[in-house]
Amino acid sequence: MEISFTVLIFLLFASTFAGFVDSIAGGGGLIQLPSLLVGLPNTPTALLLGTNKVPSFLGTASATFSYLRRIRPDFKLAFFMAVPAFLGSALGASAATRIPKDAFRPIILVLLIFVALYTWKKKELGLVENFTYGRRHQFVIGGLAGLIIGFYDGIFGPGTGSFLMLILVAILGFAFMQASVTAKIVNLATNLGAIVIFGYHGKIMWLLGLTMAIGNITGGFLGARWAMRGGSALIRRVFLLVTTLLILRLAVDTFF
Repeated sequence: MEISFTVLIFLLFASTFAGFVDSIAGGGGLIQLPSLLVGLPNTPTALLLGTNKVPSFLGTASATFSYLRRIRPDFKLAFFMAVPAFLGSALGASAATRIPKDAFRPIILVLLIFVALYTWKKKELGLVENFTYGRRHQFVIGGLAGLIIGFYDGIFGPGTGSFLMLILVAILGFAFMQASVTAKIVNLATNLGAIVIFGYHGKIMWLLGLTMAIGNITGGFLGARWAMRGGSALIRRVFLLVTTLLILRLAVDTFF
């Protein structure tokens, strides 16, 4: 497939910005996937979904390594979330061409509105750790959440990071900073699961995906450094902004 230089530059800049935003509070799919749909309008959706996962995975890896240099996540919980998240994402990617995505949009829209209102009202939410469950319950809740959110990421995508952050902060009681790096590890698993399935079925434009990854890696590195300087308060504000934008996008897709 031939891609013009202008479109390639557009996708590279979009991927850089997506990596920057995603590394702070998730939501990079709000930018990167629509840019692929706009830049390559005649390309099959499944091919764009698969290609989108390549820069997302590598950009998330870049952000994760940047965080790990200064922040120690909950590796054990991340593992218990990441394994079912990988499986869920693989299942979702397998079903991506068979399940109508329109059926998901109203449900996701309602959930995101609840997330935004809850986070906005609870101004102290995620600023400090406030664990509400013991380790066993954390692993069970995290594992179930990883499986469900992983399936969502494989079949749909945008907002995965926001949902992971919600589980870690609002339900499990993590501060936004530690939740962000833990969510990144889980998101690596969901992206990898989708890549395995899409790649197996030949639904990835590898050259384009790797080219866009240059931007996403750069954005992920810069965004993570900015987030670590701003702390949980900054991540909370960006999280609210990204969630609001996702609500607006889904509302347009659902009702118009």
